[in-house]
Amino acid sequence: MQNKIITVQQHILDEERLHPGATGDFTTLLTTLTLAAKVISREVRKAGLAKILGNTGDVNVHGDAVTKLDVFSQNTMCRVMGHNGHLCVMASEESEDIIPIPDGSKRGKYVLMFDPLDGSSNIDANASIGTIFSIHRKVTNGHEDGSLEDCLQKGCDQIAAGYFIYGSSTMMVYTTGNGVHGFPLDPSLRAFLLSHENIRIPSRGKIYSINEGNSHSWDAGTRRYIEFVKEDRKDRGHPYTLRYIGSLVADFHRNLLKGGIFLYPGPKGKLRLLYEAAPLAMVVEQAGGAASTGSERILDVQPTSLHQKIPLIIGSRDDVAEYNRFFKEAQQSAAD
Repeated sequence: MQNKIITVQQHILDEERLHPGATGDFTTLLTTLTLAAKVISREVRKAGLAKILGNTGDVNVHGDAVTKLDVFSQNTMCRVMGHNGHLCVMASEESEDIIPIPDGSKRGKYVLMFDPLDGSSNIDANASIGTIFSIHRKVTNGHEDGSLEDCLQKGCDQIAAGYFIYGSSTMMVYTTGNGVHGFPLDPSLRAFLLSHENIRIPSRGKIYSINEGNSHSWDAGTRRYIEFVKEDRKDRGHPYTLRYIGSLVADFHRNLLKGGIFLYPGPKGKLRLLYEAAPLAMVVEQAGGAASTGSERILDVQPTSLHQKIPLIIGSRDDVAEYNRFFKEAQQSAAD
């Protein structure tokens, strides 16, 4: 019997019915987000033809080169999401400060954090890139506009998170705290259709993803763990296979489906807590995996600034737990 076709809009509505008293605002917000992703996906696919590949010559707040598609994606997210009437404030990896809702637009009760184009340095190489998003409820009172306080919430307070990956196909993966689900974009119907329901990451994988070029700066625990997974020990499933694209969304998506561990260790880390680590941590935990700094659960970290960087160890539950053990043992050894 043929499986029934379910669009992401239908799926969101079905999840909304699990919450008596829901107003539909959240459903509309997520649906609007899929529109922004379709616009970005279209531009990514025709980037070479439109001659918008390459850098603008500018750098963002982190000192990274800004590509023309970075700018386009940032502007698209702001234009589409800033006028939908359900947000009180936004924040982006590409913007130094919070992004207020435009004058004349209705304010809502939700906060949107996003990385408009993760992995954009890989655009010219035609590698997979993506958009990461995180949604919180407004926590401040007394005014309609959101504030910095609304943005600086722990990952455990997210009400939804996910990403769009632009690769061989465009796919949306998201969670609202009720499992993780994947929807590839059908280019003929221009609709996201459910293909991966209730994604579960294997408890242990055989893939490790890390930039080995940074090995000179690794802490002792990370160095020992990588040596461990590279040992030729068939009895415990070693050696692991190295797979590293350098696009967080792409590396994470592969490991989410196949199992494995992605590592960008400290001491301070490079990845952004609010726009990358926290939303993907919510996704992986909902799929049965784990995410840590080595010593702390990512979703428990209290943000102190919009662009706070953090170490990120994320993936299969047993692999992350094993890394945490190596990290803590090295920390204890150094303290003795």
